[in-house]
Amino acid sequence: MRAMILAGGMSTRLYPLTKQVPKPLVPVAGEPISGHVMRWLSSHGYDEVAINTFYLAEAVEAAFGDGSDFGVRLTYLRERELTGSAGALKQMDGWFDGTFVVVGCDDLTDADLTSLVRFHKQRGALATIGLVEAEDVEQYGVVILDADGRITGFQEKPPKGTERSKLANTGIYVFEPEIFARIPVDTFYDFGKQVFPELLADGLPFYGLHLREAYWRDVGTPEEYRRANDDVLSGKVVVRGTRATGVPRGVRVPRDTRIEGDVRVGEGVLFGTGVRIVGPSVVGDGVAIGDGALVERSILWNEASVGTGAVVRDAIVGVGYAIADDATLADVIVANEPTPA
Repeated sequence: MRAMILAGGMSTRLYPLTKQVPKPLVPVAGEPISGHVMRWLSSHGYDEVAINTFYLAEAVEAAFGDGSDFGVRLTYLRERELTGSAGALKQMDGWFDGTFVVVGCDDLTDADLTSLVRFHKQRGALATIGLVEAEDVEQYGVVILDADGRITGFQEKPPKGTERSKLANTGIYVFEPEIFARIPVDTFYDFGKQVFPELLADGLPFYGLHLREAYWRDVGTPEEYRRANDDVLSGKVVVRGTRATGVPRGVRVPRDTRIEGDVRVGEGVLFGTGVRIVGPSVVGDGVAIGDGALVERSILWNEASVGTGAVVRDAIVGVGYAIADDATLADVIVANEPTPA
């Protein structure tokens, strides 16, 4: 059973964090977001997965290797230029020989993928979209269905009060191989802007399923990224293969260190004396926290450091970023800039 993870984008909405870290490697509760996606796919039997790479492709390939650590066998498509969501898939024409799944690299979900595929086959669909109900749909693509689940229309980020549906497109798609005939070769092509409107206009079997009770969050914005981490820490969504909270064996916690609430501490973390960490917070691998520092409701990426007496509150701190002694960071996102080649 085969699937594809779309991972070629630049994730500019998470700048400056993603200037040094490509989107598939953005950590959620200590693990790259695409690692969570792979384990979710694997849990539904999708053991062969293609992933397209573009920005910092070498880093993605080094982190995921052959995919075995995440329960899948990975095939890489390294794009020389971005070709859009559908354009990337087109380059895998011939690799899929049956019903297959496509998902975004930054989707954190526990959706019942097996039920979505079953629905797709029962309807004899060419394409099916997984949908979730959202109270505020202004930031999503909205899908309108008939009583049988057939898609009858779309709205892209409708202003509040104008939405015709509360069902948001999750970016989880099920396709038949015949979809490749709808995507031109060597052309920038997008599912939402081109393929899907064309399927609708031509009256082809195109469906959507409301994934009731499913958790889903696109972590592509700072607000949604924070919420995704908080949801893992609180147990609102359970992720496979990784620890949601707590301190790993081998990390020494001084007696006067206080850890309060939902906190995840990574491997190799160094604590000074008198440190206080208040959740929801994530402390990444290899982080160093100086004497008397406070970390509150914050996310520290791998190898970051917090100086003696520093205060970090409601912040996201990028990989390897150093916070000076006695500094105060509040409600900010900070990260190192890439070193010029």
